[in-house]
Amino acid sequence: MKKAYLFPGQGAQFVGMGRDLYEYKENTRNLFEQANELLGFRITDIMFEGTEDDLKKTNVTQPAIFLHSVILAQALGDQFDPQMVAGHSLGEFSALVAAQALSFEDGLILVSKRANAMQKACEIQPSTMAAILGLDDFTVEDICQRVSDVVVPANYNCPGQLVISGTIAGVDKACELLLQAGAKRALKLNVGGAFHSPLMETARAELQEAIEKVSIKEPICPVYQNIDAKAYSDPAKIKENLIAQLTGAVKWTQTIEHMLADGATSFTEVGPGNVLQGLVKKVNRQAETAAAQLP
Repeated sequence: MKKAYLFPGQGAQFVGMGRDLYEYKENTRNLFEQANELLGFRITDIMFEGTEDDLKKTNVTQPAIFLHSVILAQALGDQFDPQMVAGHSLGEFSALVAAQALSFEDGLILVSKRANAMQKACEIQPSTMAAILGLDDFTVEDICQRVSDVVVPANYNCPGQLVISGTIAGVDKACELLLQAGAKRALKLNVGGAFHSPLMETARAELQEAIEKVSIKEPICPVYQNIDAKAYSDPAKIKENLIAQLTGAVKWTQTIEHMLADGATSFTEVGPGNVLQGLVKKVNRQAETAAAQLP
């Protein structure tokens, strides 16, 4: 039996998230308080009692989801025994901390820097994303290449669900062509910008400097990374892939396929929400999925 653990990305947040973890034990509460100090604001107040709009801000959302995931993984104690891990976008940082490749402090600081750098990149260039439903990946890729404005496949979430990312004009034109090509729906997403596209280059450069300074150790199990969906344990390659992630696509469909091919028998989602469990089922209906629960 090979247990795979999955860590969610942006969009899994909800008001009240993490309160049960904060109240669970002294050591989980201490981690939240350490995060408040490192971030320079009380993120716990926003997580537990803030408004949805407050929680949706990138500089809050990303560290909030990261904290929920990594503190829950730690609270699981001996129950957390992964043979492989993966994280969706932001979740890759959570996966690396849970797999002991990255320290809690370094992980949180990187996630905070990532969120702020992405926010700045969004302000430089108005941009957006859209979910394309009901088309094969090749058709989406082909049409994106035919649009003159910047638009690229960004999140390969599951078969028949691919998110595109780019300038507003590029995404609008691609959506029009994709609907003509037979897409069931082309849904513009309520996001601040074109994540996982070339328009994140300024954020990638800023994050690269920070990633190069931190220490990454060999993880306790292979980490399947977004950039090419393959398993890595070498710290130098993990860093390289982490830097490339901001402007590269999240190959989630391929990640789950590779984990299954490598013998994964169960997938446990560690963090708020259950989005990743649903995506796993769309890749393989027979796959065993669960949500991590406090002991």
